[in-house]
Amino acid sequence: MDELVRAHTDLDADEVAWLHLLLADWQVIADLSFADLVLWLPDREGTGYWAAAQMRPTTGPTAYVEDQVGSFLRRGRRPLLDSAYEQQRVAREGDPEWRDDIPVRVEAIPVRRGPRILGVIARNTNLLGVRTPSRLELAYLETATDLTKMIAAGHFPLPGQRSDHADSPRVGDGFMRVDAGGRVAYASPNALSVYRRLGLASDLAGLDLAETTRALVPAARRPDEETLSAVLGGRAARDTEIGTDTVVIVRAIPLCPAGEHIGALVLVRDVTDLRRRDRELVTKDATIREIHHRVKNNLQTVAALLRLQARRLDVPEGRQALEEAVRRVRSIALVHETLSQAFDELVDFDDVADRLRLTLTDVGSAASLVAVREGSFGTLPAEVATPLAMVLTELLQNAVEHGYAGRTEAATGGRIVMTAGRARERLRVAVDDDGVGLPAGFDVRGSVSLGLSIVRTLVESELAGRLEIGPGGGRGTRVVVDIPLDPRAGVV
Repeated sequence: MDELVRAHTDLDADEVAWLHLLLADWQVIADLSFADLVLWLPDREGTGYWAAAQMRPTTGPTAYVEDQVGSFLRRGRRPLLDSAYEQQRVAREGDPEWRDDIPVRVEAIPVRRGPRILGVIARNTNLLGVRTPSRLELAYLETATDLTKMIAAGHFPLPGQRSDHADSPRVGDGFMRVDAGGRVAYASPNALSVYRRLGLASDLAGLDLAETTRALVPAARRPDEETLSAVLGGRAARDTEIGTDTVVIVRAIPLCPAGEHIGALVLVRDVTDLRRRDRELVTKDATIREIHHRVKNNLQTVAALLRLQARRLDVPEGRQALEEAVRRVRSIALVHETLSQAFDELVDFDDVADRLRLTLTDVGSAASLVAVREGSFGTLPAEVATPLAMVLTELLQNAVEHGYAGRTEAATGGRIVMTAGRARERLRVAVDDDGVGLPAGFDVRGSVSLGLSIVRTLVESELAGRLEIGPGGGRGTRVVVDIPLDPRAGVV
């Protein structure tokens, strides 16, 4: 809608915000009306109207086969819209329109904000679905009429009316109409069923809704008295949650079609199962984080044992092999430590990469080396983060051990740069050093190095990516790892 408003109307930001607040809740009006709603906004030249939004009812058949949003209607084509806009009042027509062999009754409702009419809502009722109305349907239609009068008078939407709950109740979940004193004038069968689950043994009609709820729900399981009285009494446009074994969301929309409070529409929804699943998810998340924490602790224990064993070896090659194994285990533990602090299976890999580069000081020849990170890895799923951490560990270790081995400049320092960037659902990581470079005739496929074998296997098999090793821009070595952010997608 925002794009259409900017392109074709002269509405300002506050007026557009008012329309968004209206649209956020007009599903309620569509359901109460058993009708399609289409918001028509006048263009800035005054030649016609643009369909900016549309809502179909969930309580009855639609009156439109095709979406109307984005269509233009010249003035004079629908006299009812012109009449509602110009005369600033609700306009109805006697004879129905025929669309696709469907008789449709149309009503035009001006949308007022202060002294100005922002647009017109066309309420379109498919008459093929109309039958002798029940008491429920009459209550729906009466409430819909009150709300449309409020729209035309500029009393709807109400400030703060939009629910903060994603699972806010709808008309079909449970509908009640309360009078100005907060007594129930009508309750739908679904609303009565909700209160039956709260423990009510009688009918709701005639009862003070706030007092009845107080008697059913312990004080510890309901909101403060002011909120309870305001919402259940129908005086505040907001919602609240009540209940213990049965959890219910209650939402009120005060009704003042002529400017004076006459009662409220109260919607209720039993969300017991949803809250139970929410608790299960919270428990599951906590369990997963605890598992990651324990895995991290176990891996650190393994690394400590390997380090102790390395110190007892007199064979330099064996000691070096165990020290390399310690670094590999620690890189995996680092990922699990990050996951143990997250609320999902995603890893902020910049933190992991920074901590990996700081471990270079553990390598004997790296005391005077500097490792830096440029760019951002971003957030990665656990199945990518773990093997990538091992890959970076091997690449940094190889750069230190082979790039600067025997080089006199190592005494005065060296520089290793990790560069990361994303493009087209792929992550590209480069590790550059200014060391001695690759030996003559180097072939990564023919290399017998355990570290490079691990890197090649992880990159190509587990991460479905590509590995490139070659000379750096000036001197030294450049290694590039290119992987899809979703390794299940394969190489693209």
